[in-house]
Amino acid sequence: MEMVAADPRRALERADEAVDRLLEAGRSPGDILVLTAGEAHPWQRHELSFGEAAYWAQLAEGGDVFYADAHASRKMRREVVVLVVNDTRPGRVQQAARKALGHAAGLLVVCGDAAAVAPVLGRGGRVSA
Repeated sequence: MEMVAADPRRALERADEAVDRLLEAGRSPGDILVLTAGEAHPWQRHELSFGEAAYWAQLAEGGDVFYADAHASRKMRREVVVLVVNDTRPGRVQQAARKALGHAAGLLVVCGDAAAVAPVLGRGGRVSA
């Protein structure tokens, strides 16, 4: 697990930076799932504008980074999950952290307040400022 420190207002920005770092390090776009605990990522909103069926088909195709709500009930599993902690409600954040952990086959990157996810994920992992 990797922690990227950010307050909820900057968590999306830090998640985008984390995705860029992962891609630059050689990760395939189809290996990455970005989940938001709060407000949807702008790219998710854009893709949903084409309809639910087209949006979810992208997940099945697995060719690009996929952006979703951490609370979605769909089965999602990718090698790397980037969790955006852009919500301040403890229950919602902890539920999102549990789901993100279950969706990550290899690496979980949490962008947000480490204390907010600590009850679920602990305090382990590398922390990036």
